[in-house]
Amino acid sequence: MAVHAHPDDEATSTGGVLARYAAEGLTTVLVTCTDGRCGDGPGGVKPGEAGHDPAAVVAMRRSELEASCAALKVTHLELLDYADSGMMGWPTNDAPGSFWATPVADAAERLAGLIRRYEPDVVVTYDENGFYGHPDHIQAHRITMAAVALTGSPSKVYWSTAPRSKMAEFGQILREFGVEWQEPDASPEGPGLEIGLPDEEITTWVDVSMFGNQKFDALAAHASQGENIFFLRMGRQRFTELMGMETFVRVHDSTGAALPEDDLFAGLR
Repeated sequence: MAVHAHPDDEATSTGGVLARYAAEGLTTVLVTCTDGRCGDGPGGVKPGEAGHDPAAVVAMRRSELEASCAALKVTHLELLDYADSGMMGWPTNDAPGSFWATPVADAAERLAGLIRRYEPDVVVTYDENGFYGHPDHIQAHRITMAAVALTGSPSKVYWSTAPRSKMAEFGQILREFGVEWQEPDASPEGPGLEIGLPDEEITTWVDVSMFGNQKFDALAAHASQGENIFFLRMGRQRFTELMGMETFVRVHDSTGAALPEDDLFAGLR
């Protein structure tokens, strides 16, 4: 079970593992917490701009999410359907029904119901900072860990991450495709947030390069979201080279599987 904040999040950090384990015959469950209403509308129109219709964006992104799940062969898609909270500090953070404004206990109980229904062996979500500080990602982390505590059922729990050793390469590729990129400032005076982890802190490295085409197709299904276009500009081969390894931190384990590992289901087979 992968718990994500928005439509399209599933493709970037877990598209490979979802496709890989589906191909192995395992049941895969994607839980998407928000409706994505704060995403771009047709033509790239931004929230708050003339012509941005949140209801139309929700419908469009739902269709894109279903197409992404089809590309990844996801067995079950579950929608919590909270309102997208937008970026940190936006007025939508506190709007009625927004995910960020929803009590953690309430949303966690709903997710716990899904965990009880599907009884996943492995649950994947974000770290405490939602990988890059987005409020809905942080909230997805909070409700997932609370739901795991309520149920106690998963054998293994992971947080998705990225190796810092790849950040410079990632930034160079983005610049090649005309995307502005500034590496996170690791100095004490730096205003930015460090993204990812040092390689030695990553517990789990899953090779998903054989599923690069499916991951590419899943991301392409979310074509309305302009921030993803630079990935697609790379072409399938370059995309797979950059995105063919998915990395995680194991934060709960009852199997005793040795670390580092190359399989989320190590110790369960």
